[in-house]
Amino acid sequence: MKIAHQIKITVFSYEKHNEDPNLALEKLLQLVPFNAKDEKISLNKTEAHGFNEKKIIIFEILLEKEKHTNKFLENLIGKLDIHQKNIILGQLESRLDDNLSFFLRFDKEEYIKNRRLALTDSGNCFHIEIGIAAFPRRKEAAIGVARGIFS
Repeated sequence: MKIAHQIKITVFSYEKHNEDPNLALEKLLQLVPFNAKDEKISLNKTEAHGFNEKKIIIFEILLEKEKHTNKFLENLIGKLDIHQKNIILGQLESRLDDNLSFFLRFDKEEYIKNRRLALTDSGNCFHIEIGIAAFPRRKEAAIGVARGIFS
């Protein structure tokens, strides 16, 4: 059953924090439970400039095939403890926008150092945007799909 139209996973690497962009990229690829290159999934890299002209490197992976989105979600759920799942379940409505995109943020430093997914509200994180596949295409239906994912 299709539960997500697409999933976008993004991480920023900040020059001002003296971060190693290769480490951020490596950890981003570890979030995906298959070899992105073998599966012909493109990795986008964008460079931007922040305050004081410090370089920001943005890495992004977009999963669009059902086999990839389902496997990613299954792997993600397996990495979350019951406490994290309960937080998400309690915040379903606030994490879902009018376009039926569901948003999660996981602390980048915690994942890089301890390989543990920890929900966060900060910007220094791994961003995950899940395009919920709901029928009918209404927020109530999407909340039901999201509840099914994280229950």
